Amino acid sequence: MITNNTHPLTASKICIALFAVWLSVCNVAGESFTYRDKMNRSISVEIPVKRAVLLNGTELLPITGAWQRVVGLSRTALGANDLLKVIKPDLAELIPSVGNNHHINAEKLLKLRPDIVLLWSANPEIINYLSKRNIPIIAVFPENILELYEMMRLHGKLFASEANIESAIVKMRTMFSLIKKRVGIIPDEQRKKALWIFSKPTRIGGGVGIYNDITSIIGQHNLGQKFSQHTVDVSLEQLLAWNPDVIYIWGHARYSAADILNNPQWRHITAVKEKRVFKVPKWDTWSPRMAPLALWLAAAVYPEQFEDLNIDHEIDQFYRDVYGVTYKDVQQIEN
Repeated sequence: MITNNTHPLTASKICIALFAVWLSVCNVAGESFTYRDKMNRSISVEIPVKRAVLLNGTELLPITGAWQRVVGLSRTALGANDLLKVIKPDLAELIPSVGNNHHINAEKLLKLRPDIVLLWSANPEIINYLSKRNIPIIAVFPENILELYEMMRLHGKLFASEANIESAIVKMRTMFSLIKKRVGIIPDEQRKKALWIFSKPTRIGGGVGIYNDITSIIGQHNLGQKFSQHTVDVSLEQLLAWNPDVIYIWGHARYSAADILNNPQWRHITAVKEKRVFKVPKWDTWSPRMAPLALWLAAAVYPEQFEDLNIDHEIDQFYRDVYGVTYKDVQQIEN
């Protein structure tokens, strides 16, 4: 006769141990996640992702904390990003560059064996090239703040950091609400006419994209609104006829606010005469930092609506809450 001498408590411990093993196997296996990207392609990947290459959305890394899950980054993130330099000074030694959205080193990228590559949808050739080599690609291109939130949530899902991402979105929404409440009382006819200029002064921002959305949030009229493009080339004569009240210069432009202010061809434009020409910092456009940037721009143009508010303090608190660093630690907005 066979006798079972296993003590009830021992049996219970065995069951618990077996459950723990099963749970660990499930965690290793991960969960299948499917996402429809900007090119309307359905992409499936196991999450949390273990080997990712990020060509954009890199300023979300301090929020997701996915440093160990990223095996490749854009050249811009490793070279010119003030925020990442402060938070991870040795980042360039830890993670290699694979180029940028315009010029990707495909051979180097393939050697990294990524589970997923996130890049923008404006380069379909490289997307097709990598896809044919069985590299999962998620193409993104947020056109407004709501789409930026969607991209942020994508990162949260891929790197199992949904709570941190949602917290950052709440901080952004709070700051945008503050801006809208204060500029909302300005009558439409008194709102400034704004012009965004890019790689050259006659290339302006159109009615599509994040900057157009930001212009609306800060209570201004985008003079390029009628163009259904991100940027469009116009004549200097057209700019003079529009006579913008405020001019914003893209952060990566190779000219400064002083170049516009001191250019005799622009001297009759109201924005120049009243010295409302601002060059924005080289921050990632698809970043939570669009919220503090919007606050600064709104206060610079409508100071009377924000005179009781310490703008630097508000921005500093945002940095502390979202990134865990102070505003003074990173590059300041140019005046």
